[in-house]
Amino acid sequence: MSDDEPREIQLTEAQWREKLDAMQFHVLRQAGTERPFTGRFWNEKRAGTYHCAGCDTPLFKSDQKYESGCGWPSFFDELPGDRVETRVDRSHGMIRTEILCRRCGGHLGHVFPDGPPPTGTRYCVNSASLRFETD
Repeated sequence: MSDDEPREIQLTEAQWREKLDAMQFHVLRQAGTERPFTGRFWNEKRAGTYHCAGCDTPLFKSDQKYESGCGWPSFFDELPGDRVETRVDRSHGMIRTEILCRRCGGHLGHVFPDGPPPTGTRYCVNSASLRFETD
């Protein structure tokens, strides 16, 4: 999706502020991050599905989650259906790959090529960008 294509979910800044708590807004709408080992899901072990906290799109399953040691929830894959998009992030003097919810454009975190098999990918996701639903 290019930056000029409309999102399925489009809210004003005021509507997002009303819908999200302060940390969710900071992460999802301002591409912020939470401190490592502080988010509610970095150590979550129950079976379930992780949804976008902004629009409720299912993004990851618990069987795709693993302990990477980075302090944020880490997943080696996303759910099928092209729900997560990527773009180059040149902030903070680095070049990284940002991950966003395709449906609402919410910032989720970043993806790195240092994950476990079978994908070798690590989706490093802010807990504040997620809602968890147990199976």
